Amino acid sequence: MKLLMHTCCAPCSVMCIETLRKEGLEPVLYFYNPNIHPCKEFRLRKTTLIEYAAKIKARLITDHEYGLRRFIEAVFPDFDNRCQKCYKMRFEKTAQFAKENGYDAFTSTLFISPYQNHELLILEAKAAAEKFGVEFLYRDFRPYFIEGQEKAREEGLYMQKHCGCIFSEEDKYKKKK
Repeated sequence: MKLLMHTCCAPCSVMCIETLRKEGLEPVLYFYNPNIHPCKEFRLRKTTLIEYAAKIKARLITDHEYGLRRFIEAVFPDFDNRCQKCYKMRFEKTAQFAKENGYDAFTSTLFISPYQNHELLILEAKAAAEKFGVEFLYRDFRPYFIEGQEKAREEGLYMQKHCGCIFSEEDKYKKKK
């Protein structure tokens, strides 16, 4: 199976890649994350993933455009439902790329995070798969989250403190007060 894996960052990819490889699947990593803010954070996550992919000999395709404006346009004015719109935006782009480039299926590292809305992720991934006529390969990677974070620390990978969007950064600082 030719598998494209939407990849949000290197730390989240560690156990997703390892798990899929144990199944005999070799995912091609696809970095498309217009939600990540600020630009410095976007570049740091992308660079960390490029270096990690090279180290573990994983093929990586990157969308180099910093997409803050595209992200804001997608979520405005309904900021309370931004996560669903963000998932939709990233999964549709991934599914479209998969279809146009001969992949059999796609999945995402987002399925490792216990902080994401898992049911909403599945809903949007299935919708994108149907829209573009490509299979969505579902895996619940959440049981590997802590192990993945530990391995990422051992590797010295940059570990971010929020999902990436400007609103999650705002929430992070609100919680500190």
